[in-house]
Formats: sequence, structure tokens, C-alpha cells
Amino acid sequence: MRAARHGVDERVTSWRLPRELCADAVLLVSELVTNVVLHTISGRILCGVRLMTGRCLRVEVHDYDYRHDCANVPRPQGRPGPEVETGRGLFIVEELADSWGVERSVLTTGNVVWATLGTCA
Repeated sequence: MRAARHGVDERVTSWRLPRELCADAVLLVSELVTNVVLHTISGRILCGVRLMTGRCLRVEVHDYDYRHDCANVPRPQGRPGPEVETGRGLFIVEELADSWGVERSVLTTGNVVWATLGTCA
């Protein structure tokens, strides 16, 4: 996870974007990578971030777990309570990202979870 966070931070910082947008991108990739580690059998993860427009980022995390059907990824249902130890990852993604989704990855045998941040319209 450290390598993913560091790589995304270096890339978005080099684009001289607002610091808050950079921090949000790093947090998103961290949460998405954590979900892959916890919920897939994938031994490898492919992360990426790209500048879609002047202030619109797309963060992607690809896994190699061919077993999961990307159409069945549940959307968060309400805020997790303070007693819950896990389950905040996609809630954070839902709250932070302008949009996000899951689809079959064209780069791996698994899925890609993506999220957009910034002014993307």
C-alpha cells in the first residue's frame, strides 16, 4: 500500500494540483488497494492515476482476481457505526469521489475499481 500511495502522491504533486485534491487521490488509492488486499485472492495489484482534464483525476486499482463478478459489488448503505471495525473503505470512496464504479479490467484478468475527483464536467 505504501508504494501505491507514494506513487500516486508523486504523480499528482508533479501536476501542481491543489494539495487537497492530491491528498484525496492518495486516500482513495489507499482505500481501494486495501479492499483488494482484504477481499480478493489477487497476488498483484495494478494502480494508476491520470489527469483527465485540467483539474479532473481518475484513480484506478486493478486486481487479478477473476472469480468476482464486478456487477455484484455492493454500494455502501449508510455510515458504519463506531463499533464496526471494518467496512469504511467504500463508504469513504462514496463520500470522497465525484463518481466511482467497478468493471472488468482490460489490463488484468480481474476487475478495476475507479474513482474520479475534481472538476470533471
